[in-house]
Amino acid sequence: MKSVLYLITVICLSIGLFASSIQASDTEVNFSEHIAPIVFNNCTSCHRPNEAAPFSLINYRDVQKRGELIMTVIEDRYMPPWHAYSKNYVFQDHRGLSQSEIGLMAKWMDNGMAEGDPSKMPEMPKFTEGWQLGEPDLVVSMKEGFTLYAEGADIYRNFVIPLNLDEDKWIKAIEFRPGKRTVVHHSLFYFDTSGDARRRDEADPITGYKTMGGTNQGTGSLGGWAVGGIPKLLPEGLAFRLPKESDFILSTHFHPSGKEETEVSTVGFYFSDETPTQRFTRLQLPPAFGALAGVNIPPGDPNYTKKDLFELPVDVKAFAVNAHAHYLGKSMKMTATLPDGEVTELLTISDWDFSWQEQYRYEDYVFLPAGTRIDATVVWDNSEDNIHNPNNPPIRVHWGRESGDEMGSVTLSIVPANPDEFDQLRTAIRTHTHVGQTRAKIQRTRNNANRTGNLGEGQIQQLIKKFDKDGDGKLSREERKAARTAFGR
Repeated sequence: MKSVLYLITVICLSIGLFASSIQASDTEVNFSEHIAPIVFNNCTSCHRPNEAAPFSLINYRDVQKRGELIMTVIEDRYMPPWHAYSKNYVFQDHRGLSQSEIGLMAKWMDNGMAEGDPSKMPEMPKFTEGWQLGEPDLVVSMKEGFTLYAEGADIYRNFVIPLNLDEDKWIKAIEFRPGKRTVVHHSLFYFDTSGDARRRDEADPITGYKTMGGTNQGTGSLGGWAVGGIPKLLPEGLAFRLPKESDFILSTHFHPSGKEETEVSTVGFYFSDETPTQRFTRLQLPPAFGALAGVNIPPGDPNYTKKDLFELPVDVKAFAVNAHAHYLGKSMKMTATLPDGEVTELLTISDWDFSWQEQYRYEDYVFLPAGTRIDATVVWDNSEDNIHNPNNPPIRVHWGRESGDEMGSVTLSIVPANPDEFDQLRTAIRTHTHVGQTRAKIQRTRNNANRTGNLGEGQIQQLIKKFDKDGDGKLSREERKAARTAFGR
């Protein structure tokens, strides 16, 4: 009995000592030993001189004077900015504080934000100055600066940069360096061999031109950059094709900063010495950033939703995923339903933020067998409760290119597991897009018919031309059925 009491006494004393040590530890939390490593590893890469963040977090004073603000944004998970989630797959370069790190920051705040012994503070990480991927193979800049007014609406502008290449190139990475980081929100990259972009630029008296033209055989996407984006090499064996004699197009979105700024962007290209061993493509749902989905968001609707799906015709490997919307964007999701019925989560963004649009690279390739169904859901919030809503009171918003309009899609970057099946994969994706285009055209025809009461002769002839497969000049029962299917009825 005495031995039992002794054991209990020892346990109680141990618990008491442990609790005391926790309390002592609480009072000893200080910046130099405990908080500086968290800040340096998660915040300072953006919060330092000449970067996009509005203030620096590089020493005790920087952090201490903004302690309350910092605590608010990390508890709300607004910072560090990271919006991607998947319960099934891991993303590279994940930014985000653990609950224990947030708890440590809270203890430091509650106990007066002590500095501690400065000699115990870790060295700040060595951030790469200049080109993050090393010296590029080709460096180009905008021909002229674009002057952005101090205040007003956001601006989209396209800039043409002649490359004067006398041979095709294969691009492993593109590193974008804005001249004025405070005003550049994002930039999308394209090539153009048709000369159309150059003609538009020459016809516009201001640097660059406003509206992107339609896609054609002479244009192609080369990725893009957004605030917080980190330049990365494509996975081994993959590369973008850049045709000879291409013009490079920067399609840039600007935020006025409160003072007049002149932007001159610079771009570095990293080329591959070898032809890629595999080709990759993108599956975007809904296609064309939602242009074919009939986006028409009524005022006050907090959950306006569009969905799309695609069945993989071949085995594929996914290596990245990203989403896009404007200010009314609320949430995005993409799932994969495998042939055996298992559902996996490729991407969930539950709290969309227009200011942070990144491509999320998977830690490893995600294998998706043929027959897998890919589902995408985009939700917009056009209510007064959406603090990002640019309209007060809310107004009806349609699809469009301007930031006051809306877009919405989720894009999966994939390679076929069997390289010989690339054409089959790409054809299936293009067919899916063409079906969307046909449905959109028929819906427009239907809307016109509803307004006029009857189809015009020209519209009827267009429908016959589209669905008259046997060429007899009229629609049979089966052809009318096909038209109704595409019509969405």
